[in-house]
Amino acid sequence: MSTSDLPDPAPPSAPAPPAAGTPVVGDAVAAMRNARTQLAELLGRTPESVSAISREGTGWQVDVEVVELERIPDSTSVLAVYRVRLDSDGLLLGYARSRRYTRGQVDRQ
Repeated sequence: MSTSDLPDPAPPSAPAPPAAGTPVVGDAVAAMRNARTQLAELLGRTPESVSAISREGTGWQVDVEVVELERIPDSTSVLAVYRVRLDSDGLLLGYARSRRYTRGQVDRQ
């Protein structure tokens, strides 16, 4: 029997899918990356930073800051905070702009 007569070895098996209800995006870092990437694609702008992240049931809520209007000097640029909701797979469920401000503005609390 030659080696060409032997069956091909089985391809490596894919990891088993998670059980129903198990969050795929299990950590805050992965949720943050997913929120930034998907929001950038929708808005056509690169997110500046993430200012808040919290677990919401099996999904995530992430506040992402985006430059909406670049100005000179940079301290007068207009930024917005977008609240992004992700499902347990890290897919965007929805987003909304929650705040708009100039970069040099400081919140008074």
